[in-house]
Amino acid sequence: MRKFKMAVFLACSCIMTNAGYGMDLSLNDAVEKIIAESNDIKKAEANVKQARAQLDAVNANRWVNVSANASYMNMVDVARPTSGDGIKLPPELGGILQGFGQDPSQIVIPDNLFMAGVSISQPIYTFGKIGNAVDSVKSAIKMSDAGAEIARREVAYSAADLYWTAKMTDEIVKLAEQDLKNAKTSRTKLTATGRANRGNLVKIETDIASKEINLSDAEFNRDTAHRMLKIFAGIDADTELNLVDNFPSEFAQMDEKKLTSSPQWRVLQEQVNMYESRASSQRANGYPTLAAVGSYNYTSMADKAEHLFDKSGSQSAYWGLSLQVPIFTGGLNRANATVDAMNAEAARQDLDKAKKLTTEQFNTAIRQYNHLRDNLENMQHARDLAAKAYKFSQDRFGAGQTSAVELAEVASGLYQLDIALLNAKYKILMSAESVKKLGE
Repeated sequence: MRKFKMAVFLACSCIMTNAGYGMDLSLNDAVEKIIAESNDIKKAEANVKQARAQLDAVNANRWVNVSANASYMNMVDVARPTSGDGIKLPPELGGILQGFGQDPSQIVIPDNLFMAGVSISQPIYTFGKIGNAVDSVKSAIKMSDAGAEIARREVAYSAADLYWTAKMTDEIVKLAEQDLKNAKTSRTKLTATGRANRGNLVKIETDIASKEINLSDAEFNRDTAHRMLKIFAGIDADTELNLVDNFPSEFAQMDEKKLTSSPQWRVLQEQVNMYESRASSQRANGYPTLAAVGSYNYTSMADKAEHLFDKSGSQSAYWGLSLQVPIFTGGLNRANATVDAMNAEAARQDLDKAKKLTTEQFNTAIRQYNHLRDNLENMQHARDLAAKAYKFSQDRFGAGQTSAVELAEVASGLYQLDIALLNAKYKILMSAESVKKLGE
């Protein structure tokens, strides 16, 4: 019996442990998990691999090209395609041959033909066709790398936003619970003094009902924020999260600094380089191409297919240089080069615009950080004074020296300052994240 009770106790303990299971999650862990799960980052990494594969494809034009071919043909007597016989000489040709002392019946025309060959070509000088094309693809690779960096910074920023939003909803729930608890305490004090003022009692009951709704809304927002965080971090929806990083009480001054580098700038700069290289490659299409070439061919003929390789066929081979000179393309090369040059100019203008806009966003984020940080101490002081004012008002209310309306106003002021202080800390943190996202 004692063993049975012990087994039941252990089983209940396990159930209670599982029911209370939670995951401690720090900001860094959340960022790492969300980056690992991000579809945007996976897509950006796939774009990098694609760009590198394009480089291999373009570089292949530098190297030797070898091609082989083989074919077998059986010639058909068009006059008698179903006869199964070989090719017959036309009567007119037979008469001519007889005139030269040749018997046409003794002449066999092979109707089976086998041909095979191999060709080799090695570019020697292309006047920039291949080199500029390679430079263009290298710029595209750098664009993809910078694009992947933009994606990582955007995801890291979004991860921090998800984390601190969820943490803020946790804190708001605590504030709402405390606000409701204060209202219920005030009601207890009011009824504990004996016959309560009906107006005050109705006001207190109204406040309690309103604060219960406020708490319910806060809990709903918290659950929603936690669910979104778990979805993006790849965490099971049934797992309870314990966000271990808290809002700092103090923030260091952020020094004013100049934005010198940004992934977005690198993308646009490499886009300019890519289009300029492509334009040069298009212009080079109007220049000659010098290559070393070689070829070997084998030909065999027989009256029957099984005799094609009874004896050696004819062979031919050559090697040398090939110079291909484009003469007239209808202005195609010049038109394509102009299109790429204009694309480069458009990208250059986008880069100039991005530098102005990103620099202003970077400086604004720093200024906002320092502005909110400088106001935080005063806001904290105001909140502490509001807490003291509420304590005084609550004591006076308990002594019957003030009304429930005044108490509700003071409580509302305290709650709003608590929310404002929390929101200011959230904005300070996200301003710092904006600075990291934009560049260095």
